Amino acid sequence: MAVWPAGRPGPDGLQKRVKGPATFSLLTSRLVRVRAIRRFTVRNVLPEALAPLDRLAQNLRWSWHTPTRDLFASLDPELWRRVHGDPVALLGSLSPRRLETLAADQTLIAEVRRLDEDLSTYLAEPRWYQQELTDPDKPDAIAYFSAEYGITAALPQYSGGLGILAGDHLKSASDLGVPIVGVGLLYGAGYFKQSLTRDGWQHETYPLLDPDNLPLNLLREEDGTPARVTLDLPGGRALHAQIWVAQVGRVPLLLLDSNIAENDDQARRVTDRLYGGSADHRLRQELLLGMGGVKAVRTHSRLTGAPAPQVYHCNEGHAGFLSVERVRELVQGEGLSFEEALEAVKAGTVFTTHTPVPAGISRYGTDLVAEYFGGSAEIDGIPLDKVLALGAEDFEGGNPGVFNMAIMGLRSARRANGVAKLHGKVSRGMFHQLWPGFDTTEVPITSITNGVHGPTWLDPAFAELIGSKLAPEQVESGEGFLLAPEQGGLSDAELWQMRATLRKNLVTEARRRVRKSWLDRGASPAELGWTDDVLDPDVLTIGFARRVPTYKRLTLMLSDPERLTRLLTDPERPIQIVVAGKSHPDDEQGVGLIQKLVQFADGAGVRERIVFLPNYDIAMAQTLMPGCDVWLNNPLRPLEASGTSGMKCALNGALNLSILDGWWDEWYDGRNGWAIPTADGVQDQAERDRLEASALYELLEDTVVPRFYDRDADGVPRHWMEMVRHTLATLGPKVQATRMVREYVTTLYTPVARSSRQIAGDGLAGARELAGWKARVRSGWHGVRVDHVESDGVSDVVNVGDEIRVTAYVNLGDLRPEDVQVQVVGGLVDDNDTLSNLRVFPLEHTESYEGGRHAFAGSRVLDATGPFGYTVRVVPDNPMLAAPTELGLAASAEH
Repeated sequence: MAVWPAGRPGPDGLQKRVKGPATFSLLTSRLVRVRAIRRFTVRNVLPEALAPLDRLAQNLRWSWHTPTRDLFASLDPELWRRVHGDPVALLGSLSPRRLETLAADQTLIAEVRRLDEDLSTYLAEPRWYQQELTDPDKPDAIAYFSAEYGITAALPQYSGGLGILAGDHLKSASDLGVPIVGVGLLYGAGYFKQSLTRDGWQHETYPLLDPDNLPLNLLREEDGTPARVTLDLPGGRALHAQIWVAQVGRVPLLLLDSNIAENDDQARRVTDRLYGGSADHRLRQELLLGMGGVKAVRTHSRLTGAPAPQVYHCNEGHAGFLSVERVRELVQGEGLSFEEALEAVKAGTVFTTHTPVPAGISRYGTDLVAEYFGGSAEIDGIPLDKVLALGAEDFEGGNPGVFNMAIMGLRSARRANGVAKLHGKVSRGMFHQLWPGFDTTEVPITSITNGVHGPTWLDPAFAELIGSKLAPEQVESGEGFLLAPEQGGLSDAELWQMRATLRKNLVTEARRRVRKSWLDRGASPAELGWTDDVLDPDVLTIGFARRVPTYKRLTLMLSDPERLTRLLTDPERPIQIVVAGKSHPDDEQGVGLIQKLVQFADGAGVRERIVFLPNYDIAMAQTLMPGCDVWLNNPLRPLEASGTSGMKCALNGALNLSILDGWWDEWYDGRNGWAIPTADGVQDQAERDRLEASALYELLEDTVVPRFYDRDADGVPRHWMEMVRHTLATLGPKVQATRMVREYVTTLYTPVARSSRQIAGDGLAGARELAGWKARVRSGWHGVRVDHVESDGVSDVVNVGDEIRVTAYVNLGDLRPEDVQVQVVGGLVDDNDTLSNLRVFPLEHTESYEGGRHAFAGSRVLDATGPFGYTVRVVPDNPMLAAPTELGLAASAEH
């Protein structure tokens, strides 16, 4: 055994800590209160033959690489179970005698070496990004900022879907070889651990995490001291943070940690927990994430030689202040004005919005933001009013006293996207006010539908079965699941047996968790015999697990308790439901929904058929989702941005039963599950819930349940298995996060890298030029108008194939023809003269007149039928703009 120094102080700044998984205090009595405790960690020294185990444990690839996990489990299966599959904890808990025994096992040593070599190959070999993506404009590096990351249960830095998506993004980028560096915060207590009180209330605890016991390494300067980033705070104070690095395969994830001795007590608490505290506390977190995160990327590049990113991806608005820090670098380092620097920053930024409701956006009072960017805290070259303008709700219906982080993200980015097609549409409507003069369909927010990391969420036993029969390309395309056994495919019986195995695994784990939950709630072992019969491995199993905001409607299934009870307890064809989810502690309604569900599930008549499993996390999900036959999702449409839990189930052959919202709205095809009818347009919320709950019950009673229990002579539900095969073949390839990351690379990252290089070239001449052009266009836009429009070939009835010609006479005032694009905007027209199905085509400049008047003309062949109408508008135009909508300026003809 040996002692290893680390230098991480405790709350009073006097504690000393050392790297390793087991922390011991010389003073342990809770009855003694002292100001300083001398603490240290005793760390196992691995025998030389086992030394590669440390590298395998420190790289989080083990969280999705089954052979590596199997290796660690083989070292001590019982201990592996007790440490919940955490290799760092396992290695720190093995006894010296056990290590000696393992070091003498030549078969084990050979496997350790093989897996260490396999990791080296994985980290170094060219992959998709290097081999297949030939676009010369692809970025050298991408910085990906997110407030949370869900990578493994051993690193609890996530609360829900946003974090899981971010973790899957990094893992898939690693598998594809995409050069991403992740940036986040290291929360001292993570989110929270959930348990239940005896009467069913959610109870939260915040156990402190010791980074020295996690798969993390401290980024250090060349002299061995911890690397630091620093932000100035109001009142002459400073916020310092050290940088922990989690290696996610090929991707480094930088996590900033403010719990260090250099900080005062308030600054040390900045990274205490995820999504907790006051608005001031949250703002400091987001300042550290955004501005401190940029500094961390710079520090990491300096110390490791990693290339500087050309693209910065802001995953939701929490990291929006990254743009302010990058503007500061250019203003103070390159002598640019604020406007010029902002153009350079925008050219290299991608913003992803994840919320379909304004309430889900971080919003702060402008007076609070002013404390950090005004007065004595103002940054040289960054006027307060310029910062406030980035997040201002300066449009009709906005709140002038609010700073909106999503709006800041949109105004600071070259490209923006939602996370499903429907969500993109909702987002364009939500932020339409930022682009007045344009139709909602033209708002420059595209969409890339989320995906999930297959190796993380596909059950290892199912993966092994698939791999034994199908080639990787057959799995990737999905075609292999449609092959008959005689063609080398899987038989219905094999698939059905695997589904039964996964269901049985879920039942076993659920029984363990239910029993533990009741013990935590104060029950005695003597009254828990019934937990041995909770759930049945042969019964249709429905899963429902997610965060618990009210719009996800956890208790919709309870709308008719008697009807639900009949479904649960049917003597011939019962169903069973497994429920899990956390509600934010401040969301009283969400916490109340959990209690309502738990109290129903506690009922003696149904408790064997419906269970609530506390403390939903990655570890639970990896058993829950594969084990369900049906995944239920019933949000209030269209408030589900994407949702990915149902994707994880589909990978394992489960069928979705969902409201047509999020990703399900675009990928439901009638054969891969069921769509719950919605009562769109019903304004009374209780009535809408009643109608949609009734539709859910009917689907279960009339379709889902009969189909599951309709078996042939061999006991196989053939129609059900046909849907399972179709799901695996069609949804399997679509829901992969590798598909998602490829789309980000080709449609967002690479074009943004191209624009970033273009505007940064020749000493940032492009940034200066574009900022000057925008200033000139804005100042002269008041003089732009459409004076007169003429058309040839237009009558009351025009045939498809006919040509129309439009000439527009436009006054540009002080602007030039090359500063604008004059467009014909046409489409189907309704009785209110509103256009839909818009088609836009530009007119060419044909003549100039005195007084700033110009003629633009063009022709178009009509290729659609119906009532058609058009108007003419003028928009700014410059090759360096992302789109004509960028300035939000448009001058349209009055008629």
